[in-house]
Amino acid sequence: MAPTELGTEKIGKLLKQYAMPAIVAMAATSLYNMVDSIYIGQGVGAMAIAGLAVTFPLMNLSVAFGTLVGVGASTLISMLLGQKNYSMANRVLGNIVMLNMTIGLIVSILGLTFLEPILYFFGASDVTLPYAKEYISIILMGNVVTHCYHGLNNAVRASGHPKQAMYATLLTVGLNTILDPIFIFALDMGIKGAAIATVLSQVVSLIWVIIILFNKKNVLHFSKEIFHFDIKIASRSLSIGLSPFLMNAASCFVVIFINRQLQNHGGDMAIGAYGIVNRIIFLFVMLNMGFTQGMQPIAGYNYGAKQYDRVKHVLKLTIFCATITTTIGFLAGQLMPRTMVSLFTNDTELIDLAAHALRIVMIAFPVVGFQMCTSHFFQCIGHASRAIFLSMSRQLVFLIPLLIFFPMFWGANGVWWSMPTSDLVAAVIAFFMLRHLLKNFGKNEKIDILTT
Repeated sequence: MAPTELGTEKIGKLLKQYAMPAIVAMAATSLYNMVDSIYIGQGVGAMAIAGLAVTFPLMNLSVAFGTLVGVGASTLISMLLGQKNYSMANRVLGNIVMLNMTIGLIVSILGLTFLEPILYFFGASDVTLPYAKEYISIILMGNVVTHCYHGLNNAVRASGHPKQAMYATLLTVGLNTILDPIFIFALDMGIKGAAIATVLSQVVSLIWVIIILFNKKNVLHFSKEIFHFDIKIASRSLSIGLSPFLMNAASCFVVIFINRQLQNHGGDMAIGAYGIVNRIIFLFVMLNMGFTQGMQPIAGYNYGAKQYDRVKHVLKLTIFCATITTTIGFLAGQLMPRTMVSLFTNDTELIDLAAHALRIVMIAFPVVGFQMCTSHFFQCIGHASRAIFLSMSRQLVFLIPLLIFFPMFWGANGVWWSMPTSDLVAAVIAFFMLRHLLKNFGKNEKIDILTT
């Protein structure tokens, strides 16, 4: 689809065309993370699942730095295309490469240098540390590839090619699913094999995305003159990307806190249960991310073109679809928790603990879709400070105090109950902030993107 059609085609058709590939891609991403966990849990053991859960904060932090560049830059690209400023959009593309390579390398070096103390701080024990260290060290070695792949794939989607972005993600998932059993079982590499399969899959998909962006027939494409660092582009894209960065960084901090509280009140097995619950919830969250990613280029383009009715239309439709998705997740979590948990392990104790936790954690899940859409909408239209507040409030302002307070009275159950409680409070705050914005939306709106 040509970028200009974002301002003329029917919103429902656009959201379907942009969201469906993103949903497939996000679902596939979640599934390949689940496949890793399933192979590790069934093939290596319950403590390997706990070790994998310990690595989640560091993986979230890596993702946070990737989104700092990729999401902010792709939002800029969408708005610039809405203004027909194609040369500046391509300069943003060049800066995606420069920033992702720099930040990815720094994260890799620091992570590998201080790996053991970091993992102990994240909740590892002497039993789970070897599994965690073996897995995350390989992931960190491929961190630059991961950053560049996600950043450039976001750019491809924002430029009007959602299907090509989806194909790149499906390629990653397909390769990972094939390589996992080869490295884990056939080559007897255990949890290390799962990490190698993940990195190799992303290398191949990055090559695919680079080939797409070398096609000069596309509005957004590589050329020699775009590969130089531009401080204005970098600062603007990083300011927009600050919201998802802080959200992921806060998630990293929260997962550390959850792991440490579970270690104190339930031990390694409780951390393993959280690892399973996290993967299941991640599937539905990623489906919602598909809707918000589909919304992003449509909202950004039309906001840049000052077509505010179209912006509001895509927001309402996205909220509706996301709420349906999280409600389905809620029903699955309440009606069939043991079935889902049993995919990851055959350890009876771990199944019982994880199924119990899943029911509690997903009790307020229907409102999560609305809260996510609202936060991402503020980001899509460049209202970075509001997006940052919404992203941070759920995880830091509400969840951290609850994680401190609830376990004092209810132990590990207090950890589980703190999550849906914070979801509910954050959704209420998001509702009032969105209502306030929409009352005066488009009136005296000043749009500051970038100028040549």
